[in-house]
Amino acid sequence: MIEAILPRAASFAEAFGDPPEAVLYPGEEGMVARAVESRRREYTTTRHCARVALRDLGYEPVAIPTGEKGEPVWPAGVVGTLTHCPGYRAAALARAEDLVSFGIDAEPHLPLPDGILEAVARPEEQSHLAALKASAPEVHWDRLLFSAKESVYKAWFPLARRRLDFVEATLEFDRAARSFHATLHQTGPEVHGRPLTSMSGRWLVAKGLVTTSVVIDH
Repeated sequence: MIEAILPRAASFAEAFGDPPEAVLYPGEEGMVARAVESRRREYTTTRHCARVALRDLGYEPVAIPTGEKGEPVWPAGVVGTLTHCPGYRAAALARAEDLVSFGIDAEPHLPLPDGILEAVARPEEQSHLAALKASAPEVHWDRLLFSAKESVYKAWFPLARRRLDFVEATLEFDRAARSFHATLHQTGPEVHGRPLTSMSGRWLVAKGLVTTSVVIDH
């Protein structure tokens, strides 16, 4: 499913459950040793998906440890991103020579809980979503915004190594093209000699999920 919004350079794997062959590697067990079972399953399956994607890139399967900020730590020469939500897990990876950074996110295609939209959306975004909802009420635009901002952050963090709050990016959606543009309100790291000031992404609603991706390429 998620391949529809990924670049050609990306290798991916996804799962709509937790396959029995998904196991933890040495170096991963400690991160979820005290976790509840649901967290342990999603952690294990996303790592399994990452190893499948690594294999497809021509790499040997290795442990995918967790960094100090909770981010996955990839083998040298690889960039990647993980996502999980109830009933779905996915990993997408690429060679660093092909992509600078990217992020994916999946969420249940349901309205956000009360009060969340106001915490993650800027006033101009709330007006934008209201207009989109009036023209296309079948899409939960609030959940789509949340997912897209998660993808923006996942593409941002490996480069900047610092937080980007939800309200530090303004998103605008193109309904017809199933795309979005993010304007950043924090000085970004340099990419090819220029500060990162914006990102572009794609979105999809299918199988009861909303999925988003952001790609920073060469």
